Amino acid sequence: MRVRVIGAGLAGCEAAHTLSALGHQVLLVEMKPKKFTPAHRSPGFAELVCSNSLKAERLESAAGLMKAEMRLYGSVCLQCADLCRVPAGGALAVERESFSRLVTEKIEADRNIELLREEQTSIDPALPTIVAAGPLMSEALAGAVERLSGGFLSFYDAAAPIVLAESLDMTKLHPASRYGRGGEDYLNSYFDKPGYESFWRELCSAETAPLHDFEKDQQVYEGCMPIEKLAKRGQETMRFGPLKPVGLRDPATGRRPWAAVQLRRENREGSMFNLVGFQTNLKFPEQKRVFSMIPGLERAEFVRYGVMHRNSFLNSPKALSPDLSFRSAPLVFAAGQITGFEGYMESAFCGILAARFMDMKLRGRQPLLPPPDTMGGALLRYVTAENRDFQPMGANMGLLPPLPEAVRDRRLRYGALAERAMSSLRRYLEDVK
Repeated sequence: MRVRVIGAGLAGCEAAHTLSALGHQVLLVEMKPKKFTPAHRSPGFAELVCSNSLKAERLESAAGLMKAEMRLYGSVCLQCADLCRVPAGGALAVERESFSRLVTEKIEADRNIELLREEQTSIDPALPTIVAAGPLMSEALAGAVERLSGGFLSFYDAAAPIVLAESLDMTKLHPASRYGRGGEDYLNSYFDKPGYESFWRELCSAETAPLHDFEKDQQVYEGCMPIEKLAKRGQETMRFGPLKPVGLRDPATGRRPWAAVQLRRENREGSMFNLVGFQTNLKFPEQKRVFSMIPGLERAEFVRYGVMHRNSFLNSPKALSPDLSFRSAPLVFAAGQITGFEGYMESAFCGILAARFMDMKLRGRQPLLPPPDTMGGALLRYVTAENRDFQPMGANMGLLPPLPEAVRDRRLRYGALAERAMSSLRRYLEDVK
């Protein structure tokens, strides 16, 4: 029986690719380019709308472990990311247009996948379906999903500005990665204490854009907190968040700076940089005024200003079974950010898992969940476990069960957790063949 996958974002592409690899015929439904969400601009699949970073690659990091697990599953997104990476220290960052193009070409060339460029407006619970439309799905589809789930949770998401490299004052910017990892792949702007405090005051008083119909009952996901909202929590908050100076040294003083703004390459050529952690809802003129106070950005040309939009997520612990199928419609599965798998790679990973569970369902097998000591298994259990204050969650080592014996050194502890996870996943994949 053919499986319908709704949405050709990262999760949808991974789901379609995984189902095809498992021998299923797939109908992949994508409304672009006939209709776009407020955040999307490209007709291509797997469009990255915020950062171009897919986070760390080190196995002893949560993001690195997650990607290592995804590679064992045969992730199509990581196959394409490897071909269009840009320098980003210890992180995997991609040239977003090339990444989308490569994923699109890979999916279009798959003979088991038929494409339908139409808006999906309804869901037939009797047909095997994976809903991977993303948190900005169309109003009609959102209504259909809401009827299946019994309601949404709404959060805010935000994107950071991008500046033109040639407009930056490189005499005030310092190429370096934190702790010297990965070479000089970031540009760093250093604040002294008076400069930081002036910036903080202006940021707190800057005018934000109106939020219109989603101003009420505001819930902001911590991982996408607008920089101005973070600043209003206290003068020092940014210094312990995106402006933390740890792992950096100001060559002018030989000491750690008071605060540091990092700029990351947006493309391979390094002609554009995005402001790391500067998701924002400030009005565009205010972004220009306040962010130009950052040393080196006094005359910065903004090729994209930061934007903010509402994302809708399922109340997954109530709506979904442990295998990501809807409790009210066992043949319909959810995948991607709407489940609470928060982040680019997390969303993609969820697409892989949903597809594998769909395969088990269609073959009449009981769902066999990945082990809880793997990152995929831990995230899956988090989003489907009973939780009164459910919020989306990204990969982190705190989700994994502790080691039998305590390891005080964090790097050694994370390394041991990662090794355990990879061994456990290999055994699991042998069991589910």
